[in-house]
Amino acid sequence: MTFSIHPEQLQQNLVQVLGEQVSEVALSLGEVSIKVPAANYLSVMQTLRDAPDCKFEQLMDLCGMDYSTFGEVGTDGPRFGVVVHLLSVSLNQRVRVMVLCPDDDLPLVDSVNHLWNSANWYEREAFDLYGIVFEGHQDLRRILTDYGFIGHPFRKDFPVSGHVEMRYDAERARVIYEPVSIEPREITPRIIREDKYGGLH
Repeated sequence: MTFSIHPEQLQQNLVQVLGEQVSEVALSLGEVSIKVPAANYLSVMQTLRDAPDCKFEQLMDLCGMDYSTFGEVGTDGPRFGVVVHLLSVSLNQRVRVMVLCPDDDLPLVDSVNHLWNSANWYEREAFDLYGIVFEGHQDLRRILTDYGFIGHPFRKDFPVSGHVEMRYDAERARVIYEPVSIEPREITPRIIREDKYGGLH
């Protein structure tokens, strides 16, 4: 039976193994998170997979992030990032890795698909929804939106109703694209409470 080490010990192990390649190894709420510069991302991920004190054999999740509203809460920095969750089955430990894309106009980081093949669809999803490019990915194309889709719908500046809508036209016997015909409207929910609801008089 494998027992997990304490998060504090994992934090110390990662600081020792990764050294100056990372900008932060933080412990919060019993979880260890690593912040890594984009230039070191690939080598750090390789180390996390292969180093004896790490052995993170599984990539559990990878997602894009849009931090464009961080300025409103006093945080500066690049707009786009990638967050990865890794699991070591053999050592029963987990870690979160965060990397920021240096260029907001062309958000780009290295692909880790050749390290963990589970990254394939996750990286395609982040590319599709956020426009983050994963350099070295062998098949980087949209995975959730249509081939003719314009834009990246999880970016915070993407309109809620989108730009175009598609439908099947029976007369033309094909799918056609048209400008969005949804008229914006505000719906205010009506709240009905019974007498003495929740002990109120």
